[in-house]
Amino acid sequence: MKRINEYKKLFQVEGQLELKTLKSTYRNLVKEWHPDKFQEGDPRLEEAEVMGKKIIDAYHFLVSIAPETKEANLDEYNTTINECGIEDWKHKGLLLQITFTDGSTYEYFGVPHNVYVKLCQSDKQVRFAKRAIYNSYLYRKSKKAAVEA
Repeated sequence: MKRINEYKKLFQVEGQLELKTLKSTYRNLVKEWHPDKFQEGDPRLEEAEVMGKKIIDAYHFLVSIAPETKEANLDEYNTTINECGIEDWKHKGLLLQITFTDGSTYEYFGVPHNVYVKLCQSDKQVRFAKRAIYNSYLYRKSKKAAVEA
């Protein structure tokens, strides 16, 4: 959640994320912090390089959790959570990362430790996740499924 708030603050987003607004803000931030605007030896050059990377990361992250993106990928998400089993899961802070048997990985934000413990102790993780995690927390797809050769 800290990451989400930090990125929203960087993009000056309050409330709902809109792709059109994100895109225009992204372009303006990139123009403002582009390293080519600074001369060699300028102390702000290094800061511009760091900010450039942060802006790009923030943009891709915010786009991935935007309602429009989630709506566009809803069918794929529903197929994954309803037809695939859970292969692996990790929890750090309030972030729960679930890898499914189809190879896709989703991150769920704001998941408290006690919910993670219940997931680990459940004899049917898929059923528990369907009831308590999948549609209860903000999520994003973090990794694409591996393509079979």
